[in-house]
Amino acid sequence: MRLERKVAFISGGARGIGAAIAKLFASEGASVVIGDILERDGIATEARIQEAGGEARFVHMDVRSESQWRHAIGTAISRYGKLDVLVNNAGISRSGSVEEMPVQTWDEVMSINNRGMFFGVKAAMPHMRTAGRGSIINVSSQFGVVGTDIADPAYVASKGAVTLFTKALAVTYAKENIRVNSLHPGPIKTPANDNLSDPERLSRVLPLVPMGRVGEAEEVAYAALYLASDESSFVTGAELLVDGGWTAI
Repeated sequence: MRLERKVAFISGGARGIGAAIAKLFASEGASVVIGDILERDGIATEARIQEAGGEARFVHMDVRSESQWRHAIGTAISRYGKLDVLVNNAGISRSGSVEEMPVQTWDEVMSINNRGMFFGVKAAMPHMRTAGRGSIINVSSQFGVVGTDIADPAYVASKGAVTLFTKALAVTYAKENIRVNSLHPGPIKTPANDNLSDPERLSRVLPLVPMGRVGEAEEVAYAALYLASDESSFVTGAELLVDGGWTAI
């Protein structure tokens, strides 16, 4: 098993990409703690992992709260004794142009997508430093690499910030054997991307994807598995794109 005896915390792990990562990590031997504000979905994902023979625990949390992050990471430490992997996956997007977007919407996106990630790293890092190793995976987007006119500007800005935040952390903690990488999904079929089922939306997206299709959450999960495993022991500060070739054009 590729993650045998490892402990992983996944924010936004109740459904979609986060749930796919949690299930795959557990199937590969990791003990998984899922943090999410979506309690019903989180409990259901925990149950599915346990029914499949995996080890999982759901913790209700809002990533915008530093105290809830400390509690959630503390739950992982008290239950499993350590933390090997942190997946900062929680994120949102909204709609509207710069001219139309209320400042409250901009702040909401930044608070969840960036502030939440900062709190996650801040809560996890002391435990990884004590252990002398760790892998942090920050989920960005293809829009953390290239610009677009089909996503809201707050989302694009927040994902660009994730990319460079990741690189700064990678350089800072490389000598302590703590690896930090960013994961960049393209258009993926998830509950959060239910607009991809709209033919008009799909007609705008698919011409931008050389592979001619949208991706599956499990395809992103396998990329996360590589970054979490010891197979990527010499990989830090990298941008791993799972976008069907979007950014290659």
